[in-house]
Amino acid sequence: MTENTDNKAFEPETRTLADRVCEQIVNAIVIGEIPPGQKISEPELARTYGISRGPLREAMRRLEALRLVERKPHVGARVVNLSAKELVEIYRVREALEGMACRLAAENMPQEEIDSLRELLNEHEESVAQLDGRSYFQKEGDLDFHYRIVHGSKNSKLLEFLGGDLYHLVRMYRYQFSVSSSRPKRALKEHRQIIDAIEARDPELAEMLMRRHIGSARKNIEGKLNAATETRGE
Repeated sequence: MTENTDNKAFEPETRTLADRVCEQIVNAIVIGEIPPGQKISEPELARTYGISRGPLREAMRRLEALRLVERKPHVGARVVNLSAKELVEIYRVREALEGMACRLAAENMPQEEIDSLRELLNEHEESVAQLDGRSYFQKEGDLDFHYRIVHGSKNSKLLEFLGGDLYHLVRMYRYQFSVSSSRPKRALKEHRQIIDAIEARDPELAEMLMRRHIGSARKNIEGKLNAATETRGE
């Protein structure tokens, strides 16, 4: 997240508060507590999180920079709501770039990072089991399987793109469309197959499995979007 450059008078404690509140709001948006398209009321958020308007405005600027919130004239701030076309386009880009990251991870990821990633998947499996397989929610950064793969590619440009502007936006839709009767457990199985290919130092297989994994997620999303459209009679 970017540091505030507009107001040099902010004290370190205030910046820390803005960081904390921004993280809480990001999480609320990702898991759908604040759904796509919902109007953002700054006074209501200030009451909810118990903060003054100054730190909240800083948090809101950061949310806009993360592309989770958009502000329009005469409308105000809303949680971003991608069109079906935009969402599918993002997933097609992910197929290509995360496939490349997985290929590079098979070549460059140190064994200790692979071992650590297996431990992370064990934790994810316990989490999915606790939710009876209904959801597969990954926290951000080092607790996110996809982020760890990109980091393991050792390619700074891939990390900049996939771990930057679109990261939380992708997390939001990954979470919301993973909630189904079968997708969470299947996704976890696919993650294990991917790490097996990386550990086997098989770049072609690793890339193919990652592309197939994200492609399956994209098809899942397209299916749900089409079903919603038919239900509305469009």
